[in-house]
Amino acid sequence: MKEEISIDDFAKLDIRIGTVIESIRKENSEKLIRLTVDFGIEKRTIFTALYPLYEPSFFLHKQLVFLFNLKTRKMMDEESQGMMLAVDGESLPIPLIPASSVPNGSSIR
Repeated sequence: MKEEISIDDFAKLDIRIGTVIESIRKENSEKLIRLTVDFGIEKRTIFTALYPLYEPSFFLHKQLVFLFNLKTRKMMDEESQGMMLAVDGESLPIPLIPASSVPNGSSIR
């Protein structure tokens, strides 16, 4: 288990729903997939290191759950502007997908 956090710590996380509008393998990378995600108010580039577990086409046009206010991180020659959230499955990570469609940018509370 990880260290306990307070409700104030949790409130710092900006977790939002976004729709993947582009998904391509990052050139010269063995694992990275570049996602372009529509959050309604803006579009962001977010990288995931799930190739070859998932093909880029798996993510295309799906609504997924993202950590929106994570500091940008350099991934090779580009910046990742958030992080896709996934569950540790038995054989592979399972991206979190809302049970029904919601507006892009919707916040997790």
